[in-house]
Amino acid sequence: MRTVVEALANLQRTSESPLLRKLGELFTNAGFELALVGGPVRDAFLGRETADLDFTTSATPDEILSILKGNVDAHWDIGREFGTIGARIGDDMVEITTYRADSYDAESRKPAVAFGKDLNDDLFRRDFTINAMALRLPEGVFVDPFKGLQDLVDGVIRTPGKPEDSFSDDPLRIMRAARFASQLGFLIHEDTFSAMKSMAERISIVSVERVQVELSKLLLGDQPREGLEALVDSGLADIMFPELPSLKLEIDEHHHHKDVYEHTLRVVEQAISYEAEYDLQKDLVLRLAALMHDIGKPATRKLEGNGGVSFYHHDVVGAKLATKRLKELRYDNDTVKAVARLIELHLRFFGYSDQAWSDSAIRRYVRDADDQLKRLHVLTRADVTTRNQKKADRLSHAYDDLEQRIVLLSEQEQLNAIRPDLSGEEIMEILGINPSPEVGKAYKFLMELRLDEGPLGAAEAKSRLLAWWSSR
Repeated sequence: MRTVVEALANLQRTSESPLLRKLGELFTNAGFELALVGGPVRDAFLGRETADLDFTTSATPDEILSILKGNVDAHWDIGREFGTIGARIGDDMVEITTYRADSYDAESRKPAVAFGKDLNDDLFRRDFTINAMALRLPEGVFVDPFKGLQDLVDGVIRTPGKPEDSFSDDPLRIMRAARFASQLGFLIHEDTFSAMKSMAERISIVSVERVQVELSKLLLGDQPREGLEALVDSGLADIMFPELPSLKLEIDEHHHHKDVYEHTLRVVEQAISYEAEYDLQKDLVLRLAALMHDIGKPATRKLEGNGGVSFYHHDVVGAKLATKRLKELRYDNDTVKAVARLIELHLRFFGYSDQAWSDSAIRRYVRDADDQLKRLHVLTRADVTTRNQKKADRLSHAYDDLEQRIVLLSEQEQLNAIRPDLSGEEIMEILGINPSPEVGKAYKFLMELRLDEGPLGAAEAKSRLLAWWSSR
């Protein structure tokens, strides 16, 4: 973070932007207060660009609309129930919300909205001190009643008031603390973390959709390890993502295996380190796959007589468990399928380092990975966490070789679009049959030939097809 002096200077420059000055003057001239609040103020101190401009005001939603009409390019009141009015001014999107003084039913998922009259009261109801700072407009006065700037300097996540009260008001804030630990790399204050642990069960009243959004934001942070450890250590993960703490497998003196939980966190970190190299930017599918790639291990663990531990078929079991968990968290079908496929395939490579694959095996690898091939490259590389440098180098060189062979075969055979040499229509014409399951069987036969032997050409494919057909 910048020095306090530099940060305050940057915040002052922010207040002088034409957009903020225009809005500030509009509300002041109408007799109301307006302040930039929350994330934009925090990010100005951190030197980060932000696309979200959030404001708070003493005006009611109706009064906000009255002020904005004729002064903005567009406006909407989809959040009017919660006091929020949205608007577009040029290329900028803004949200302006009436001061809030919400109260929550202890068993409700939604706040009972009550509007307030004072900026400090509004800031007090916000989740954390680093988000409870404001910039009064148009004068540019910095407001920080709960020492959020000091917490920002110290790298601390803390609630403005008692954390128990804040988390009781909105239990999602318990998870949000872990998310900010991931995004900012900050430490959660001891009192705040203690409240997280004691109140973790309250996350169960939060809608699954909100939990999913927070989990995704956490994983897309710069340091997800911090957030994931907070989820596990607080007990939150036991409730909303139990597969993660389950990776802390008991290790006894007679049977030895590496710490699967620690291995998983390292795989997530290493996958992130490869993203730029593979032109993947904050890739949620990849990070979910890295997080869940070994969740089949607890269910498949077997203690061997020689003192070892095996996890046979944990890839297949893990893919099924991931599908179930991600569906319960309401992830979209494309995400669920992609993550499951990556988990199912993440062990496929590890025989290659012992013996180079045939062209046929490489074709099948590419075919099975399909549009997840790039992510599979990253996940496979990230899954190597051995401290044996010689072994790590051997695996890395082997995967370099595999990727080079994939590129070479792709140039020769267009592996990214593997098809049999004959289409379904051509198969029906050659065999003199109508659409039926037999066409599918013939197509599969030709696909297997294509994978085993590469392109055959239409004439050879026809000859092989007729021979196969007559043999049946």
